[in-house]
Amino acid sequence: MLAHQNTLKIRPDHLDRQAMIYVRQSTLIQVRENTGSTLRQYDLVQRARDLGWEPSSIHVVDQDQGQSGSSTTGRDGFQWLVAEVGLGHVGAVLSLEVSRLARSCSDWYRLLEICALADTLVIDEEGIYDPGSYNDRLLLGFKGTMSEAELHWLRQRLQGGKLTKAEQGHLRFRLPVGLVYDPAGHVVLDPDEAVQEAVRLVFTLFEHQRSALAVVSHFAVQHLRFPTRLWGGAHDGELVWERLCNGRVLDILHSPAYAGAYVYGRTKTRRHALPGEAPRIKGRTSRVKQEEWPIVLLDVHPGYISWDQFPRNQQQLTDNRNSYIGDHRGAVREDPSRLQGIMLCGICGRRMTVRYQRDGSLLIYECSQTHTQLAAKTCQTLRGDRIDQAVAQCFLEAIEPAQLEVSLVALDQIEMRAKQVDRQWHRQIERAQYEADLARRRYVAVDPENRLVARSLERDWNEKLAEVGRMEREYATLPKQAALLLSAEQREQIRALAHDLPAIWHAPPPLRASNSCGTLSRM
Repeated sequence: MLAHQNTLKIRPDHLDRQAMIYVRQSTLIQVRENTGSTLRQYDLVQRARDLGWEPSSIHVVDQDQGQSGSSTTGRDGFQWLVAEVGLGHVGAVLSLEVSRLARSCSDWYRLLEICALADTLVIDEEGIYDPGSYNDRLLLGFKGTMSEAELHWLRQRLQGGKLTKAEQGHLRFRLPVGLVYDPAGHVVLDPDEAVQEAVRLVFTLFEHQRSALAVVSHFAVQHLRFPTRLWGGAHDGELVWERLCNGRVLDILHSPAYAGAYVYGRTKTRRHALPGEAPRIKGRTSRVKQEEWPIVLLDVHPGYISWDQFPRNQQQLTDNRNSYIGDHRGAVREDPSRLQGIMLCGICGRRMTVRYQRDGSLLIYECSQTHTQLAAKTCQTLRGDRIDQAVAQCFLEAIEPAQLEVSLVALDQIEMRAKQVDRQWHRQIERAQYEADLARRRYVAVDPENRLVARSLERDWNEKLAEVGRMEREYATLPKQAALLLSAEQREQIRALAHDLPAIWHAPPPLRASNSCGTLSRM
């Protein structure tokens, strides 16, 4: 009896219009693996024929495969279907269930309203509904509400389980280069010594240079490469060595995993678009402040730096920002002034700028922001050479008791960095030689009669040998690190310079460079 009543809802004017079959799966993985659900949705074509629609009037809308039904954003097929319904071209919309059409009540009720105005039927696996009928509209509304609630419950369960694993430190995610999962699932240092040396060199250089771009410059000057361990796909776990860029250095310095910490919640996603903002399917991701990280577990795995060093690096990166907002010192720049970027106006508190007169021989500190921004008077202008002399004198007096210790520490740091760069080059040459030896063993193991394979392996062997030769020639032509070539006598001469620091400081630039580096230049 119920089936007969459903059939009576289909009138000739419905059959004269098109029947739209809406097919959708939420993710590409479902499209690839859940083929049974896809076949059931395509089987609705036969049901439309059984209900009386001609094959030429049946249209399948399946361009939304792999798209979530939680929003209409990115679902061109659904939007086109709604437009066709509104134009009165559609007699019925067929879908396996309500969740295929929409998981949002606002989208679902909008579709029902348009179907009611256009006298379009909604047909699912369980029945035929007329949105213009009160009882059918009530039932369809209840189904849409349950569909949206089901999506909420599923998300809450998944997020709850994910959060519980994160609180225990067991939630796995992609590790930064230099850290890997061992067979037991624990986080350990990358067993590749070359990878470890490259990561340690980045932190050592930043600790000395205090600038991410200076680290990039050092790698570029020394022709060093930085590793990337591929994640997922056919090349999962493979290493790729490429040039180091500034963004990569910043990612390394901002990652707490290098300090042996497990952190969850470093980013958050905002899915609702603000007024005037274009909507995005996956929302907008932003960083969360360190003090607001929800889960932080310290010393859960080995690291490359201590946790105490991590906030110091973050503070240094913050100070390097060239912004007049906030108390930022600014990045260190090559400039004759001693207080460039760190001098504040005593009247308004703004950062003072530097300018030069008399062809650059006269240094001036000036607070002109109120003048340039608000058309007010300049706060103050000060002659900078006398201020710099007073600052330099205070600095020399403060450092005098520790002159020898500072010189020894500086020389040790130079030697350590030079050795790290040299080791990194030896690691790269050793890796290239290993790949050449591996190619040789493959070539030797092949049947000599199988020339189709032998020629390919021989060509690969020759390419690896050429790469080894190129790296050895490049290493030989690079300027050697002076700290690796100093004799004991020359080291003592450098230490003796610590007692003459004021004279070196006040010497003209050419003489200063000659006194401080003469030992290195004579070699």
